[in-house]
Amino acid sequence: MTAPTPTAPATAGPDATGPDATGRGTGPGAVRSGQAVVTGIGVAAPNGLGTAAWWDATLHGRGGIGPVTRFDATGYPVRLAGEVPGFVDEEHVPDRLLPQTDRVTRLALAAAAEALDDAGLDIAACPPYGVGVSTANAAGGFEFGQHELQQLWSKGSRHVSAYQSFAWFYAANSGQISLRHGLRGPSGVVVSEQAGGLDAVAQARRRLRHGVRALVTGGLDATVCPWGWTAHLAGGGLSTATDPEHAYLPFAERAAGHVVGEGGALLVLEDAAAAHARGAVPYAVVAGCAATFDPAPGTGDPRLRTAAGLALDDAGITPDDVDVVFADAAGEREADRAEAHALAGLFGPYGVPVTAPKTMTGRLGSGGSALDLAAAVLTLRDQLVPPTTGTDRPADDCPVDLVTGAPRPAGAAPLRHALVLARGRGGFNAAAVVRATG
Repeated sequence: MTAPTPTAPATAGPDATGPDATGRGTGPGAVRSGQAVVTGIGVAAPNGLGTAAWWDATLHGRGGIGPVTRFDATGYPVRLAGEVPGFVDEEHVPDRLLPQTDRVTRLALAAAAEALDDAGLDIAACPPYGVGVSTANAAGGFEFGQHELQQLWSKGSRHVSAYQSFAWFYAANSGQISLRHGLRGPSGVVVSEQAGGLDAVAQARRRLRHGVRALVTGGLDATVCPWGWTAHLAGGGLSTATDPEHAYLPFAERAAGHVVGEGGALLVLEDAAAAHARGAVPYAVVAGCAATFDPAPGTGDPRLRTAAGLALDDAGITPDDVDVVFADAAGEREADRAEAHALAGLFGPYGVPVTAPKTMTGRLGSGGSALDLAAAVLTLRDQLVPPTTGTDRPADDCPVDLVTGAPRPAGAAPLRHALVLARGRGGFNAAAVVRATG
């Protein structure tokens, strides 16, 4: 399958107007003061390290799910995962940081460096406390923690690294990114599993409204290790299929669980006026965000549709304005039906194109929704909706217009608004609306 290769981002001065060839808005008519705009993207995903490689693979339907290689999984009932390819730690992390960081933090440092470079943001030229970090992480440094526990059990406490005191922590990514780049503004971490990537972006957006100039935001997780596998198996919902192409089939009649992946995305979210003043060319506007929490099982209905409606309200649009939905896509029959019915209730049956490119990566914890948000941004830029792989057609009880097989180009009208949905274990729901700038 083939698709047009996205064009490289162009640049424009502060007086330029209208959209450029990439779909980024370029002038005062594209964004308004007070808006949160995406000016940089960094990606570490199972089907591509770096934004360009990942997006090209995503548009062409090339997946990154395969047999686990990071440990011997032959004795486990689940032996497939999405692993970030070609990541050499020493190429992305200084030697001095290697002993004190988990794999997820190393991936986060690489994604943050790419996002900041893409944004062209000169930290030294910003106010001293004007740039911060808000990331999401659902598991912490699992692999680091496993190693240190093995040291404790096999050799004793004197052999446990002092870095264990923070390398395992959910906020390690935010802290290390802040230190690495001298980001002295507000810093934080959100822990809400798959919903976390969107929740972190919502937190960053609120920070911008309080005067912060820019934040690095999004999420990553990396739990492809025996300790992580034990947690995933205990949590349930995993596919035991051995065929990477058909292991994770959201909305399909044969859906039987998801595949775990590692990685995610980080974005530079910037105040529109500040971005315009420095001549930056935004990708898109984060126009609306919302979150809800499901009631206890058996006591009420899921609230994903409520989160979606609140995000649309926050963006000042109606369901008729939404051009594409990036679904949570659990890959479990009951959860898929619930999401499909929520979408049908909001847009009507088959009322809006729906896609789930995470079928190419697996579910990435906090990184999943952040990567979907990056995909939504680039969808608006390139006017192409990436496909859902694996699933040929949705089940009859999932009335969604699922984009499959190949990218779907914009129709008679351009793609202007994308809705991104995410659900986290324990009842978390999150939604975000991205708007084109042109």
